[in-house]
Amino acid sequence: MELYFLGTGAGMPSKERNVTAIALNLLAERGTYWLFDCGEGTQHQILRTPVKLSKLEKVFITHLHGDHIFGLPGLLSSRSHHGGDTPLTLYGPRGIETFVRQSLAISGSHLNYDLHIIEIVEEGVIDTDDTFSVEVKRLEHRVECFGFRIVERDLPGPLLTDKLRQEGIPSGPIYGQIKQGGVVTLSDGRMIKGSDYIGPSISGRVITILGDTKPCAAAVELAHQANVLVHEATFEAEKSDLAQAYDHSTSAEAARTAKQAGAEVLIMTHISARYQEIGAQQLLKEAQTIHANAHLAEDFWSYTISR
Repeated sequence: MELYFLGTGAGMPSKERNVTAIALNLLAERGTYWLFDCGEGTQHQILRTPVKLSKLEKVFITHLHGDHIFGLPGLLSSRSHHGGDTPLTLYGPRGIETFVRQSLAISGSHLNYDLHIIEIVEEGVIDTDDTFSVEVKRLEHRVECFGFRIVERDLPGPLLTDKLRQEGIPSGPIYGQIKQGGVVTLSDGRMIKGSDYIGPSISGRVITILGDTKPCAAAVELAHQANVLVHEATFEAEKSDLAQAYDHSTSAEAARTAKQAGAEVLIMTHISARYQEIGAQQLLKEAQTIHANAHLAEDFWSYTISR
């Protein structure tokens, strides 16, 4: 599982940072990618990465500001030309379907796949299957804006092969039966409980990706004990009045949210164009004084979330 940052800027693109888009690499888990937000130029950014549009399975939009959605019609259209023919599901606030359907219709764009659009009306779990669940909550921004909590299902514990061998149970098809956890009869007549030979389950990973927001309780709740929290950090601490006025967060506020939530790792994005290399490092220093395990994302930077 890997986060790939396609755009890390705020408001409008700059030479250093394109506008917001984050890909979640789930090739190992389900053979697909998920995309969070799709600012203008996202499909161009993808061309410079290993991300494959043909394997894009789901798109999650935090809110309808242009720097988070203006790249969406072009990306959806281009997916057809990149061999994408499997269904794609798009989640977003009310209004996202009108924006996408009209953009595609007016431009005469034709999709070679089924596009399912689900508008988020209520907080709670919006997507769940055997591998992941996705929960949303409303954040505090100038327009309706959501944060996403992606929870991986726990994996079964490993088969304790050393214990089996110590008890004289040789490897073979019987191991597959034992791993099912039920009662198994061995060739010598012994009956054993498969669950006695399976280790503890492996905890699933938790990733929280927030849209634009000022500090709020929902952000802390979504990030509770997360392995990774992706949080906007539009301004430095001394610009807190400006952040408050525009319903954004400073780097220090992002760090306090991560610390309060008990998040293991904080990754900051949505950086104002006023912060170039030296200024951006100031944002990172401010955050690290509060939450030591903080990172500042850059375009084309990736972060692997290990088990």
